[in-house]
Amino acid sequence: METSSNPNLNSVTGTSDLVSVQVPISQEGLLSPVFRSFQECYPPGFLRKVVAEIIATYLLVFVTCGSGALSASDEHKVSKLGASVAGGLVVTVMIYAVGHISGAHMNPAVTLAFAAVRHFPWKQVPFYAAAQLTGSISASFTLRVLLHPIKYVGTTSPSGAEVQALIMEIVVTFSMMFITSAVATDTKAIGELAGIAVGSAVCITSILAGPISGGSMNPARTIGPAIASRYYKGIWVYIVGPVTGTLLGAWSYNLIRVTDKPVQTISPRSFSFKLRRMRSNDTEVVNKDPLSSL
Repeated sequence: METSSNPNLNSVTGTSDLVSVQVPISQEGLLSPVFRSFQECYPPGFLRKVVAEIIATYLLVFVTCGSGALSASDEHKVSKLGASVAGGLVVTVMIYAVGHISGAHMNPAVTLAFAAVRHFPWKQVPFYAAAQLTGSISASFTLRVLLHPIKYVGTTSPSGAEVQALIMEIVVTFSMMFITSAVATDTKAIGELAGIAVGSAVCITSILAGPISGGSMNPARTIGPAIASRYYKGIWVYIVGPVTGTLLGAWSYNLIRVTDKPVQTISPRSFSFKLRRMRSNDTEVVNKDPLSSL
């Protein structure tokens, strides 16, 4: 049996028959750029990054809001200081656990801020935010079941005027994001201490902000418990405040950062809490990791 000599026909030969499928050359030319564009925006390891964000945010909210709920119900179980320390420690642990996979954002405001300063692709922001909210809501409903009959599972609300709480959230989130930008995006910073630095910043600022605003610094950390507890008092404070604070923190550090090349030449997917090694052989291992390109 002879095959067609038409160059526009792609033939697939079976055991007994010859099947010819005609594919217009114009369609082949269109599929290639579209596929390449999709791969650039959503690389093969992107799903792993999203799953890592769901798990990391789940554990963050579970520990932070769980300790906060127990502290609010009975300080003999968990003190307010203990709840703040627990929040800082879980951030540290999650950065070291999944920082090399997803960047360990765990916070929609952080993701938005990194996108604003070109350290994260804008097209991936909605997926990260959805993953973080999914993890937060799931953890909050888990706590609602485990801590019954406690009604409010780590909810945050202003203790005084909402404007006062808003300013506090902006200031403490600015501090947290300024430190995060330093250890995560600046090649001159000590990358090995990224988790400790950011976790300590969260712990210190939450101790200060706790009595005034609750020290959320994270819209996902507030929205999840609010939905599970059906308590929405002053929730706008914990969306506007952290977003404003992270944007200001990221932009501020971007103005004073020390780098060997201009910000415009840095890849938008270069951000990650990778543990930068001093030894050359360790550096090679990090560079070969396809999931550390974020």
